[in-house]
Amino acid sequence: MSFHSLPLVIHDIRATEAVLNRIYDAAKIGLKGDNLALAAGLLPKTYRQLCELDPLAKLAEDKGRAEGEMALTQVLHTAALEGDAKVALEILKHQHGWVAKQAI
Repeated sequence: MSFHSLPLVIHDIRATEAVLNRIYDAAKIGLKGDNLALAAGLLPKTYRQLCELDPLAKLAEDKGRAEGEMALTQVLHTAALEGDAKVALEILKHQHGWVAKQAI
């Protein structure tokens, strides 16, 4: 069998605007890895290749993740500023490394 008889399949991997938007949307709600790829309509292998070949794909993921975190952080900070002590304590512990004093 020679290479002339092998079927040639060219798989074009490009970060179109629609693909970038789907990546952004999936990352914004917290999806990662294979789940992010599948939610964006890509096979995991294809998504990894796309990130290697087109830096905009990784940027879309990073931007989506950052904006999702920012939106939820704003909700938590608003709740804390409006008097939700439990949320305020969670922000202090997780974002600022605060630990309550322990009495022995």
